[in-house]
Amino acid sequence: MNIALPRLLKSTYRREPVVSGLITIGVVDAVIGGFGDSWSLFAFGLGTAGLTLALRWWRVSGQSRPLPQEEKVPQLYLPERSSSTSLPMLSVTKKKPPY
Repeated sequence: MNIALPRLLKSTYRREPVVSGLITIGVVDAVIGGFGDSWSLFAFGLGTAGLTLALRWWRVSGQSRPLPQEEKVPQLYLPERSSSTSLPMLSVTKKKPPY
């Protein structure tokens, strides 16, 4: 079995647990109805899975994509360079401490 299929199924179940559950219920009902010669259960399963997929597709396609917003220019609180001169370097004098 392809290694990507289980990963795809796990991520789908985590993102959409209700939709995935309804699809699973519909497919299982359709399989049971198909093998058991119960055409009403088969039709109910296919209808449940199909309706769930249609509603999911409608919900995803109905979402509007966000419009591109203007780039925000960062507001700088300090100037890029200091206007004052730099401080002189301090040197540490090495004196022996008095005992």
